[in-house]
Amino acid sequence: MTSGTEGSVQIDDRVAKAAGRVRERSGDADLVSVELSSRRTGMSFQRTRMSADRTLMAVIRTALSLITFGFTIYQFFERLADSNVISNASAGRNFGMALVFLGVGMLILGIIYHLHFMYGLRTQREEMTQEGLIHGQSIFPVSLTLITAVLLLALGLMAIVSMVFHVGPFG
Repeated sequence: MTSGTEGSVQIDDRVAKAAGRVRERSGDADLVSVELSSRRTGMSFQRTRMSADRTLMAVIRTALSLITFGFTIYQFFERLADSNVISNASAGRNFGMALVFLGVGMLILGIIYHLHFMYGLRTQREEMTQEGLIHGQSIFPVSLTLITAVLLLALGLMAIVSMVFHVGPFG
């Protein structure tokens, strides 16, 4: 069974070999079916985890856009006011700060949702492993997407501090 890529051929070969080993040991087709089903279910946890990472990436992308656009608007009106081009820049600056706050808030909610979802997924996976329904041999590695989201959150919070108190690296 080939699907056109070398990676899927390797997986298919491994599954066929595993099914052959189970068949040799027991001769029972039901055990082969259970073994293959366990492997598919175990892999579905990995796919679900990657899907959660993609969802967090979409939140990061949107939050980053809001934070950078808001900070740019704030800085633009701040510079116009500093050079006496306009007399009152508070509306533009407030709009820019609101966008930054919105981006940071969205990022916080996205991180909380991701952590909650991953905790539930890990709990369900551990229960199924203990019941013997899946093998659970592979680990869930640290999510680089989550690390990126936390770093962006810190950057957004620094931008807020810089705008509100006129201090920091962005002031």
